[in-house]
Amino acid sequence: MNVYRAHDFLMGRLLGRGVHFATPRLTILLAMGGLLTGCAVNRDQWKNGVQVPANWKAGTRGSGTLDTTAIRLWWKRFNDPVLDALIAQSLTASPDIKTALAKITESRGERSVQLAGLLPSVTGNTSDNIQRRDQQSTGLVTRTETYNLSLDMSWQVDLFGRQLQNLKAATKDVEQTVENYYAAQVTLTADVASAYITLRGTQAQLEVLQRNVETRRETTEITHWKQEAGITDSLEVQQAVSTLEQARASIPALQQTISETTNQLAVLCGQTPGQLDSLLARSRSLPPVPEKTAAGIPAEALNNRPDVQAAVDGVLAAYHRKTAAELARLPTIDLGGSLGLEALRNGTLFSPEAAARTLAGNLMASLAQPIFEGGSITANIRISESQAKQAVYGYESTVLTALSEVENALVAIRRISERLEVLRKADDAATEASELATRQYEAGQVDLLTVLDVQRTQLSVEESRATTEADHLNAYVQLYKSLGGGWQPL
Repeated sequence: MNVYRAHDFLMGRLLGRGVHFATPRLTILLAMGGLLTGCAVNRDQWKNGVQVPANWKAGTRGSGTLDTTAIRLWWKRFNDPVLDALIAQSLTASPDIKTALAKITESRGERSVQLAGLLPSVTGNTSDNIQRRDQQSTGLVTRTETYNLSLDMSWQVDLFGRQLQNLKAATKDVEQTVENYYAAQVTLTADVASAYITLRGTQAQLEVLQRNVETRRETTEITHWKQEAGITDSLEVQQAVSTLEQARASIPALQQTISETTNQLAVLCGQTPGQLDSLLARSRSLPPVPEKTAAGIPAEALNNRPDVQAAVDGVLAAYHRKTAAELARLPTIDLGGSLGLEALRNGTLFSPEAAARTLAGNLMASLAQPIFEGGSITANIRISESQAKQAVYGYESTVLTALSEVENALVAIRRISERLEVLRKADDAATEASELATRQYEAGQVDLLTVLDVQRTQLSVEESRATTEADHLNAYVQLYKSLGGGWQPL
């Protein structure tokens, strides 16, 4: 029990919500030695866990403190009312969210079952016995009725705390399911935002393609006019027509992506395909890039992530079940008792003529010690030890994954921003070159191949720019997700 209190104290100081880490090192929540051998855990053993750096590798000096309150509604920073409506709808109607809530109810019910095991069990019994005797010699009929009322009590005293350990494990299970619900919210809001950005990005690509198709159509008309004037031949006309139709051929694929993404958003929002078409029908530009996010220090991000907190609860639950399995070797005390009321009457039950009433009670206690159980207790201990190992390894994996996700998102934001800056310059240059080539072709200063090549370059650069702008926004979404943003407390 002392070890458990030490664990709870340390976890409260290290991983309790709202607690800022005083050190950049986040040690593993349960030292392997104490968890697997049952020995006392000293402070040095807590240093053998996951090492958390003081700052992000991507470079966040001066990044400020993580605002956990503001980051819970991070999508508001995109200033897009349609996105706000979609996320609000998803958080109330998504089947995944409803499932996570149902699991909380289930887990709380299982905890109540464990709690009931600590309390006495009382049952009530009643019986009524009627006897009728006819004496033929005298013609006298005798009727005797006896009834019994009793209360029976049984109670297995939790002498060494085994049932209490199971209750504590069930309590941690409840906390874990709550954290899993929060994690489902984090994932859902990020998925909705990513799908929405993909939709707007694809619509932007479609607009770019349609503008390019219109430009190529105008170029094709110019070649027709030149052919009619005898300035050029049919070869140039067919070349212009070919490039025009190639551009048009890309339109159905983008329209398919738009339809599929719209259906994906409907599913995420708990709607059937088509129910969000009116909301998403009108094409909108991509949301603006949010202001720079303060990522804080790695320990703060881990402290805010529900999946990390769920992993912590999973390890503590496994620890309590291991302790309970070890305590199964100790004796158990069973208490039993009964309190009964017996009455004998002639005539009506509870009538004043009742012949007798007797109140009786008894109380019994028994002590049982496992002697031979075929190795089942030892096997259960080994099973619980293995489960505890798995929980610890799962916790380590969750922490490492969390650190990696934040690092990747920070790097993505920086590198995509650099790429986007270059693409914007290239886009401006390609647009100007296309306009200049078209005018020179009309004046007969350049040939058609030059114009078509410039238009292909312009289309490629504009498509890359639109895709990169969407990737830039998605990198912010992934950063908010990796920092544990998007969950709302129950």
